Amino acid sequence: MKIIQLLPWADWFALGFFVVLWAGYALFAKHWSDDQTSILVLTNRYRHLWMLQATARDPRMLDGIITQSLSATPSFFCSTTILILGGLFALLGTTDKAAELVREIPFAEQTPTLVFEFKILVLVVIFVYAFFRFSWSMRQYTFVSLLIGSMPPAKDFEQGLADPVVFANRAAAMTGLAAETFNGGLRAYYFSFAAMGWFFSPLIFVLTTMLVVAILYTREFRSDVLHLLQA
Repeated sequence: MKIIQLLPWADWFALGFFVVLWAGYALFAKHWSDDQTSILVLTNRYRHLWMLQATARDPRMLDGIITQSLSATPSFFCSTTILILGGLFALLGTTDKAAELVREIPFAEQTPTLVFEFKILVLVVIFVYAFFRFSWSMRQYTFVSLLIGSMPPAKDFEQGLADPVVFANRAAAMTGLAAETFNGGLRAYYFSFAAMGWFFSPLIFVLTTMLVVAILYTREFRSDVLHLLQA
């Protein structure tokens, strides 16, 4: 209750704006992909082609190596997130010095120590969310390995004993889910940089949030990588 009284309305507005814009962009990116091609949509097509080719390969060592390589990225971010969370909890023990350092910045607003700790806790929540997304992405990639390993031999597909499209669709869909989950964790990292602007002022918090959304939109829907994948 004390934090409600100490935190000015401008900070509450900035925090609400941050949450709404994050959730709103996530919904926008998911549904806008139905009409506008995004990087996730295009890469899902390549995942489907990959799994179709996997049904014709025997043995499928290459597909296992690719899956292991893909799962290494969320594993790295998962470990990094744990280190960041440890640093944030350590920072909670020295908030007086950290808050004093921020106060020395000319354009930073003066905030009580309790408010400063609350802002750190917001960052903790963001990175906890990112950790769960990355760890779930890692688990999903293990499911991809199981689906690839459970595919019948290539000769069974050639003889018509099994439908390669069914197996490829299932494996590609699981790979796409793993990539989408990882994308959610990576998006949390982007928004954590926006949240750092809150330590300076609510206005900077709002501006950095808008900047992050603009960067995410550009990279997902207007980037050079997207055009290259479409070529």
